[in-house]
Amino acid sequence: MKKLATALATIATLAIAAPAHADPITLDSGNIGDTFQIDLNGFSGNSSGVVDNLTSTLLLTLDEVTGDRYTFSYEVQNTTGNGLTSNISSFAFNVDPDISGASVTGAYSFAFVADGRGSDPRYPNQVGNVDVCFKARNSGSCSNGGGVSEGSTGAGMLNLFFDQDETEITLSDFFVRYQGITGAGHVTSATGGQTLTSDMPPGGTTTTGTPVPAPGMLGLLALALASLGFVRRWRQLAKPAYA
Repeated sequence: MKKLATALATIATLAIAAPAHADPITLDSGNIGDTFQIDLNGFSGNSSGVVDNLTSTLLLTLDEVTGDRYTFSYEVQNTTGNGLTSNISSFAFNVDPDISGASVTGAYSFAFVADGRGSDPRYPNQVGNVDVCFKARNSGSCSNGGGVSEGSTGAGMLNLFFDQDETEITLSDFFVRYQGITGAGHVTSATGGQTLTSDMPPGGTTTTGTPVPAPGMLGLLALALASLGFVRRWRQLAKPAYA
């Protein structure tokens, strides 16, 4: 019975600890001036191979909406630390509806947009195609040199263009590409995935999203807690009475 209780407690712990995917960001003209903070990790191989202390933050501020164009200020913060070094050579995300083009200035000066002709931007580490990536150097991929080094910040402006006027768009699946990594054993390059999104409206008030249990784990959590209660009740009933 002790083993059962331990196993159920483990399930409950996993249910609480397992975070759901960070929410996408939906925008319209009412969000002009809003800043969104996207925190990202770093992983090698696939998303389960998280590299400790390989982290970054992307800040996006919606500056202007003019029919078929959305304009943002961006800031890429390379927060890698604890003896690791890295360069963030690009950042990427998906857009709904599809974009027809993009442009970027500042620390990242090249935009690579999906064109449907087989040269779509891709990220390694089992991520696959993305709608757009913004990169520090001109190349045929989203993995290239340069970018923002650990402890540094790169900023600029970017535009997303659409075939027609769009009153609302959604950004999702944010990634960064780390290269030139040292201090992480055999890992010399990696991808970073979105872990948390925070909305910082104008005026300085910050509304921070919090990781929540993944939907599939909520049932396990309820089952685990109910079963633990049953175990305790059974022990009370089974305990012999003494005169």
